[in-house]
Amino acid sequence: MLPSSKRLGLSLGLAVLSTLSSTALAQNNEQVGQFTTSDHAVLPPLYEVTPLKEKEGHRDKPLRILINPEAAASRPDAAAQTAIVPAVATVGSVVSFDGLGVGGGYTPNAAPPDTNGAIGDTQYVQWVNESFAVYDKNTGVLLYGPAAGNTLFQTLGASHPCAVNNDGDPIAQYDKAAKRWVMTQFSVTGGSTSGYWQCVAVSKTSDAVTGGWNVYAFNYGTTDFNDYPKLGVWSDNYYITFNIFANGTTFSGTKLCAYDRQSMLSGLPAQQVCFQLSPAYGGLLPADLDGSTPPPAGSPEYFLAFDVNSLLLWKMSNINFTTATATLSAPLTIPVAAFSAACSGGGTCIPQFGTSQRLDSLADRVMYRLAYRNFSDHEALVVNHAVTAGSSTGTRWYEIRSPNATPAVYQQSTYTPDASHRWMGSAAMDKVGNLAVGYSVSSSAINPGIRFAARAPGDPLNALGAEVLIKDGTGSQTTGLSRWGDYSSLTVDPVDDCTMWYTQEYLQSNGTFNWSTRIGHFKFSTCGTALTPDFSLTATPASQTVVQGSGTSYTATVGAVNGFNGTVNFSVSGLPSGAGASFNPASVNTSGSSTMSVTTAATTPAGSYPLTITGTSGSIVHTASVTLVVNTAPTPDFAITATPASQSVVQGAGTSYTTSVTASGGFTGTVTFSVSGLPSGASGSFNPTSVNTSGSSTLSVTTAATTPTGSYPLTITGTSGAIVHSASVTLVVTATVPVDFSLSATPSSQSVVQGAGTSYTANITRTGGFSGAVTFSATGLPAGAAASFSPNATTGNSSTMSVTTSATTPAGSYVVTITGVSGSLTHSTTVTLAVTAAGSGDFTLAATPASQSVVAGARTTYTVTITRSGGFTAGVTFSASGVPTGATASFSPNPATATSSTLTVQTSSSTPAGSYPITITGTGGTLTHTASVTLVVTAGQCNGDCQ
Repeated sequence: MLPSSKRLGLSLGLAVLSTLSSTALAQNNEQVGQFTTSDHAVLPPLYEVTPLKEKEGHRDKPLRILINPEAAASRPDAAAQTAIVPAVATVGSVVSFDGLGVGGGYTPNAAPPDTNGAIGDTQYVQWVNESFAVYDKNTGVLLYGPAAGNTLFQTLGASHPCAVNNDGDPIAQYDKAAKRWVMTQFSVTGGSTSGYWQCVAVSKTSDAVTGGWNVYAFNYGTTDFNDYPKLGVWSDNYYITFNIFANGTTFSGTKLCAYDRQSMLSGLPAQQVCFQLSPAYGGLLPADLDGSTPPPAGSPEYFLAFDVNSLLLWKMSNINFTTATATLSAPLTIPVAAFSAACSGGGTCIPQFGTSQRLDSLADRVMYRLAYRNFSDHEALVVNHAVTAGSSTGTRWYEIRSPNATPAVYQQSTYTPDASHRWMGSAAMDKVGNLAVGYSVSSSAINPGIRFAARAPGDPLNALGAEVLIKDGTGSQTTGLSRWGDYSSLTVDPVDDCTMWYTQEYLQSNGTFNWSTRIGHFKFSTCGTALTPDFSLTATPASQTVVQGSGTSYTATVGAVNGFNGTVNFSVSGLPSGAGASFNPASVNTSGSSTMSVTTAATTPAGSYPLTITGTSGSIVHTASVTLVVNTAPTPDFAITATPASQSVVQGAGTSYTTSVTASGGFTGTVTFSVSGLPSGASGSFNPTSVNTSGSSTLSVTTAATTPTGSYPLTITGTSGAIVHSASVTLVVTATVPVDFSLSATPSSQSVVQGAGTSYTANITRTGGFSGAVTFSATGLPAGAAASFSPNATTGNSSTMSVTTSATTPAGSYVVTITGVSGSLTHSTTVTLAVTAAGSGDFTLAATPASQSVVAGARTTYTVTITRSGGFTAGVTFSASGVPTGATASFSPNPATATSSTLTVQTSSSTPAGSYPITITGTGGTLTHTASVTLVVTAGQCNGDCQ
């Protein structure tokens, strides 16, 4: 649950400077941006402000997962790094000290800690859930705090949500160009009534303690819960992203916002512009500027998220807070090596030592920060996220280059050197291109700890060096609490632009809500010292395969290292005899690529040849290795197939097969067809009789009436010079079916009363192609009966026989023979005719419903149904017995000559309550039958059908 922070008395006597609110719309190629103005106030230096204390108690902050089923689908990791590569540059000693948490002068009250911090010119500021602290950068001495986050926002007014609530999800940043601190957290408690807010404080100087602060509050209405805010510092504005949850429950997509940096640095009222993405996009990060070189003039801000085996990159540009205009691009897709998001897409699966409690992975999103650096000769973004690495979790990291041109992954890998789980990372690069990734590490054999891995520009691409320890954990988070992270932060010292500072959580002992944090820093040995200009050389693909006489190509790529700006000339060695190679271009200046084209001769020996591509620039020489595989040129040939595998014909009929020729090895000849194995009296022909190179032909087979029945394997042969191939099919010859017909009739029996009629259907089954007309007749009819057929002499498949009887036709059962004649063919079938005497027969009675209930004085009805049989046609007269006192029964109609009559029972107010069986008697001639129903009479007031 989110915390509800208690208000603490702190009167600073400063008024809110602005509570303006305005809205304008900005058009872009994806959607409309919304401009609003923030609330604004000024805070005096922190040394004059008494720190507020965080609320007591424990708060387990809910994890809102952004589910992408496709990204979570199980796929082998295509960039797993399982072996450690030698490093060109080494990392010096790691210095670390405890930050906020157990052992750091702070009692945790929330989980997870949302550990993050930033390094400034002289101080390190760390902010966790739900307090921040300022440390001396050189000594680690605590200068201010711990202070609840809402300490920064008290001057917005005692009732302002940013002053009242201390809800966390904090970010501490340092604006290196302006030398200002930027601190932000959200206010979401009571958001449905008081609004969802982002509270931002910007220092007036580079000293977080002795300088004052400009504070701002940006509002997002009463429905948009602004979860997981992530802030990036850019050259023109501050940019922030949120995962928006409607009313705190339903994911609505990521919101991207820009804050007016110039106004905030100047202490003026500030606007924001926001773009709301659809729920299809979540977990975006804004680019965060590292180093002293800004992005090129007019550069947009970048936002990044991952999708299925890809990264998505947005650009926000043309922001004008005066005219209220801005542009957000549609996302660009950057393909990456295949991966599966860890823990089935961001769930809880990270094991720990000594407990069955698993930890959250947050593998549903890229991890803070999206670090940007302009190296003058290229721009780079680095970022990471957690992926499945076999049976464990690994940290997938990327370096993306040319983000404002054609963004592409320059290098990537999933760091998984052993079976431990590595996740919750943060990545950055120093000024010479050394790259480091810090992360949490845990397994069933170790407590969660803090480590990092790094690489230098001269290291092999797509790999990190040996893992370095910052702090081993000595405790695990125990049952009932899975929350971990939700993020960490690796930042670069703005003074030397070399020293990297990383903060992350760990535990000193088993338990819950007893986390500690560590602040560590380290530096590459090659950063800050004079470096020798150099270049790197790589070649792709690693191997190519050709056949004798053909060619292929490779790409040789030169990367500048340490300011290298020379010309690199290419050459290659190791080519087999008859092969040649050329480069285009023959050289590149500073950095770039060249295509090496390799040709072979028909006489080049088959085999696998290691080729060495050499790049030379003065005394600097580097090589890259590739492999050329030469295969023997294939012999021209063809294959022959035939379909279907089997055909069946009757004697005297024909059938066909399709014969197909497929060329291989450069075959260009003509294939002529023949067939063998045909039975006597049968013949076969091909159309066409031959095909050139590839194609198909139809084999037509005919048989004679005298062709013997049986199954015959046929061999279809294709011949082209000395090349002969064949295919097999089967011909099945069956006997000719006689030309004939047979008869059947339905139904097999009918019953009529003397003087009545009935009908039967005579069915014709034709075989052997019989199509003649069939003429029908009937015998066996009793006296006074006659039969007729329609149609008669029919060429169809049926005829209706109508039978009539007379009043004098004797009652009885008669077998009637139906005969069909067509030329010399005669067939017959029989049916039965049952004649019953007129006036005989019987009937039965039934009554529904079986029971009716009435109040004394009301009436009810039953339906009596007559079922007649055997020609019974007499009227049925009804009577009823068992009717209670005061009640009467009547039938309508009575007598009944049809199939039903209605019984109406009328009770009186004096009819006694009770259940009465009533017998219905029906008489027809000499026949009498009965049916029973029940009448239930209840006492009470008659309000319905009464007398």
